[in-house]
Amino acid sequence: MDQHYNYKVVKQFAVATVVWGVVGMLVGVIIAAQLAWPALNLDIPWLTYGRLRPLHTNAVIFAFGICGLFATSYYVVQRTCQVRLFSDKLAAFTFWGWQAVILSAVVTLPMGFTRGKEYAELEWPISILIAVVWIAYAVVFFGTIIKRRVKHIYVANWFFAAYIIAVTILHVVNGMSMPASAFKSYSVYAGVQDAMIQWWYGHNAVGFILTAGYLGMVYYFIPKQAERPVYSYRLSIVHFWALIFTYMWAGPHHLHYTALPDWTQSIGMVFSLVLLAPSWGGMINGMMTLSGAWHKLRTDPILKFLIVSLSFYGIATFEGPMMSIKTINALSHYTDWTIAHVHGGALGWVGFITMGSIYYLLPRLAGEHKMYSTKLIDLHFWVATIGIVLYIAAMWIAGVMQGLMWRAVNPDGTLTYTFAESVKATYPYYVVRFTGGFLYLSGMCVMAYNTWMTLRNRDTAVARIPGLELA
Repeated sequence: MDQHYNYKVVKQFAVATVVWGVVGMLVGVIIAAQLAWPALNLDIPWLTYGRLRPLHTNAVIFAFGICGLFATSYYVVQRTCQVRLFSDKLAAFTFWGWQAVILSAVVTLPMGFTRGKEYAELEWPISILIAVVWIAYAVVFFGTIIKRRVKHIYVANWFFAAYIIAVTILHVVNGMSMPASAFKSYSVYAGVQDAMIQWWYGHNAVGFILTAGYLGMVYYFIPKQAERPVYSYRLSIVHFWALIFTYMWAGPHHLHYTALPDWTQSIGMVFSLVLLAPSWGGMINGMMTLSGAWHKLRTDPILKFLIVSLSFYGIATFEGPMMSIKTINALSHYTDWTIAHVHGGALGWVGFITMGSIYYLLPRLAGEHKMYSTKLIDLHFWVATIGIVLYIAAMWIAGVMQGLMWRAVNPDGTLTYTFAESVKATYPYYVVRFTGGFLYLSGMCVMAYNTWMTLRNRDTAVARIPGLELA
């Protein structure tokens, strides 16, 4: 039995998280600029908004986000089970296989090869590769849990496990396609059934990748960084089961006022409202873990990232259920209010919890006590926070304005405003959104520099598994 943890693959994924974060956010800033100044696509087909937008979402979710989940889940499952990863070769395959998936997206999406499904644009050969890598990931993760040296399975691993299992089911079912050529396929579903399957997948990609996976980070890295136990272990278990049961039913709220049967829309709305309780239960549990340690926020920028992420999680998981109410959805849907909601969760919750967790990991993977510069972490935090506030405030205002303009009618029943007038009125908010996104990207570049300075000329740290005697 190897006496040391496998930090090599953790370090590879941690570095990839930072690199792809810069790339994905850069593409996001470019398309935000194009919305304000459309000529920036330079009339080049590969640089048009319709080609770059799916590249942006794939890069930030599947490249930045999931590389962060690979890094943290591989680290946490080893440390809490006190064993080395189940298979070093399979773990290495998941790293290189996942980078192949990402590079395939970088090539095919700007070329216009797409299935046209939100968060599931990649064509069928790449979709199959995703499934193969994901199965290898599941084998490594669950194999490590099976061979654990402690009886208890720590709650963070429950969340990681749920996200791995759920994503497998979601990806396979929504990915069922009939290939027409090497780069074109058609969904096996049609019409409203295809829409229902897609938003069952799309919302649960948010629910299990962008929520459950990152809650695994919350339950490990916040107690570690705060040096306090989880506030309530019982609440964490209730939180887990309530969340994973409820989330699966919420997808239809994406399809209000469509051909989807009304009763199905209503089920999606009801479960979305119920979802508020377990979501806030998790947020409160994370926040209360800081009881007796709030003073650490003054001097610990990593803890700032971790705790403020929970604030944005609370905002996003209150706003989401509210937007699922049909009368509110009638105003919000198809407007930039939805963009504000998504990015409040993505930039504030997912981005900050990932950055805080990676900042925790990097020095430990390099055999250091701390990052190269704590002041740069603090700078990153404040620049990114200002960027988020500008971004979501601009899109909230623009979204409500758009919704009100679109539904305004004259006494004779004709529309008060043309669509073009609503676009013109939105322009200044798009400039503010670009500014906020640029600040957020700048913070990510600061993190990349800090990462480089921390890891340069450093070999991967060797950490011995406690309780195992050297041969």
